[in-house]
Amino acid sequence: MKRGITVLVGVCLLAAGVYFAISKWGIRHETLDLFDAARQRPVAVDLAVRRDYEIKAEDGFWKLPVAIISNGNTVKNTEYSFLANALATKGYLVASIQQDLPSDPPLMTKPGEPYVGRREVYEKGESNILFVLGELRKLKPNADYDHLTMVGHSNGGDISMYYAKHHPEMVAKVITLDNLRVPFVTSDKMKILSFRSNDPNFKTDPGVLPSTAQAVKDGIDIIKTPFQHTQMSDRGPDSVKEKIQQALDNFLTDSSSSELSPNSTDNLLIAKPPAAAAPAAKATAPTAPVQPAPVVTNPAALASDPAHSGS
Repeated sequence: MKRGITVLVGVCLLAAGVYFAISKWGIRHETLDLFDAARQRPVAVDLAVRRDYEIKAEDGFWKLPVAIISNGNTVKNTEYSFLANALATKGYLVASIQQDLPSDPPLMTKPGEPYVGRREVYEKGESNILFVLGELRKLKPNADYDHLTMVGHSNGGDISMYYAKHHPEMVAKVITLDNLRVPFVTSDKMKILSFRSNDPNFKTDPGVLPSTAQAVKDGIDIIKTPFQHTQMSDRGPDSVKEKIQQALDNFLTDSSSSELSPNSTDNLLIAKPPAAAAPAAKATAPTAPVQPAPVVTNPAALASDPAHSGS
């Protein structure tokens, strides 16, 4: 009898733990092991979505905004859960794509060539994204695939920027964490946020960052951080992830203030100066996704080595 009670208590505690996690985050993760037959290439995807928003989208109340996360070289696509959860909390359908495979050749730097010889890597990443979007349109039709938010770390950030450059009609926002090779897209129709590391082993190539005037003109936010390049994933300390999440939240809610404020320097750190801090608001229940604005479809229902690493 005692054993039965112990088991029952254990089950209740487990259920309580699951309930607490759902009530706090409400985020569901799903793994898709896709295969692109045209290229004979497996493409793993980790999906993250807030279940309450997903249900409303399935019922035709709105379309979920979509975010695509691309991993840095040698980092797994599942090692950006702090970003995926932050975006999913905002109402996004988040697809974290495994961009590289163990069988892929190592990244090499070839000075003098466009993107230091990594164009093929970015083209492969672009193809992965296009393939995943095609599959998601079939699996998750109640999402907005015409105003994408591209997110990427290091090499994944370069893939994100490369994709935005070649598909500007599909991309609304780009968020990079220390991409080093592909120049920023300059367009006042695309919002860009980029976190820069303070890491002597990972230097941004000349011409990648826009000028201060161009950044201000196009509303590009560039934030210099004290973080190391390799800390910008789940492998980094909680303090780093929390700071990035705070700035990301500000960016997605059109706030110009951030705890990652710029230091005094002649180099561009952030395009828009931090605004005066507003009084702290009282905690409220989670709101519907803000960025991009939900597409209402049922109005009646709604009123390693710097030269050869993952850089």
